[in-house]
Amino acid sequence: MLKQIKIIVEKHPDGYVAYPVGLKGIVVAEGDTYEEALADVKSAIEFHIETFGSEVLEVGEMAQEVFIAETGVTV
Repeated sequence: MLKQIKIIVEKHPDGYVAYPVGLKGIVVAEGDTYEEALADVKSAIEFHIETFGSEVLEVGEMAQEVFIAETGVTV
């Protein structure tokens, strides 16, 4: 069964970090390029499901949309 999972990819000065939205547990991947980070997170998600079972996908409905917001804080 193919399940679509939304991925957040962040660009940092030293590469890219990617992580899924709505998955039970923690999965984080990285790469020197956007494509490497996506490939790494896909592999990490598959490993996570193989290790912990498909119930990691059953945390309610997966996110339909993902928004990035910004706010100011006093420091």
